[in-house]
Amino acid sequence: MRSSDVIVIGAGIVGAAVAHQLAVEGLDVLVIDGRLPAATDAGMGHLVTMDEPAAEFALCREALRVWAEWRPLLDEACAYQACGTLWVASDEVELQAARAKHQRLQAHGIAVEWLDERALAAAEPELRDGLAGGLRLPGDGVLYAPNAARALLERVPRPVRFELAMVTALGQGRVTLRGGAVRHAAAVVLAAGVHAPRLLAGLPLLPKQGHLIVTDRYPGRIRHQLVELGYVASAHASSGASVAFNVQPRPTGQLLIGSSRQFDRTDASVDSLLLARMLRRALHFLPGLGALRAVRSWTGLRPATPDGQPIIGPHPSRRGLWLALGHEGLGITTAPATARLLVAQMLGRELPLDATPFAPERCVAAS
Repeated sequence: MRSSDVIVIGAGIVGAAVAHQLAVEGLDVLVIDGRLPAATDAGMGHLVTMDEPAAEFALCREALRVWAEWRPLLDEACAYQACGTLWVASDEVELQAARAKHQRLQAHGIAVEWLDERALAAAEPELRDGLAGGLRLPGDGVLYAPNAARALLERVPRPVRFELAMVTALGQGRVTLRGGAVRHAAAVVLAAGVHAPRLLAGLPLLPKQGHLIVTDRYPGRIRHQLVELGYVASAHASSGASVAFNVQPRPTGQLLIGSSRQFDRTDASVDSLLLARMLRRALHFLPGLGALRAVRSWTGLRPATPDGQPIIGPHPSRRGLWLALGHEGLGITTAPATARLLVAQMLGRELPLDATPFAPERCVAAS
């Protein structure tokens, strides 16, 4: 097989976005993936504006701008839906947090609408009575990430080659596959999610297991992605298990219910106790869910870094090795910004945002 300009290891949403951007730049790209379970296959698929911390906000803003640019690439199978997000405040404390969030978003020119108790009830009648209010972000959305990754790999001006194989070792300008075959490239991008540490020592990635439930078809039941204000604290937890209310409408009429995070489980089995806890949290906000039929529950692993920020950039000591890892539960949102940032670094171009908070040397051992 001929040498490539770049080999991308991992065909999840982050790897696919990177490969897409490299192909747009005219490079010869080979993507290698062993089809291992990944967060792309188990994520909720939200495209959401997270406004804290500042580095994450910058990455989300750039990503949503690029997703809008890439929208024509997404066919019906990608299930893109511009449903917006409703951030729900349960009480006065969370209402104050919502006001602060509203001010931050407005200050940065993000479209956001303040909802009092009545406006929230009108926006989503299925929500329980007595909620304090919330925020609507109309620019957010949802999509089906596995098909979006496929579309990004297929809809490029220069074809991206794909090889279904298990990578067993990395070398300078070379990738070894199971069975001993070797693939060569001027540069290698490691975007293998939770599986990356088996290929590269010194990566500080911790797997966070998450649960999801999908219901039968109930068209029109809810209109927005619904998230509680406490979601951010749950998402950034660094130990133990946590749950938060997050429910999405899908174009099929199904509802996708999340979310949970758990550090002490790394297999694919469902933790019935944590699943029940997650459902109780969802029912606290949407009591009507109790009358709906669930058709499937499953788990996935999110790759988390110690500081909660992804690793994007050159390896600190391995020449020609580039990293796009550690996006935890925000990889589907931030994949396009990761791609633009990484490829700009690789080509020596002007960066679309500050790369410092994501620099690998902050947490990756130089070896």
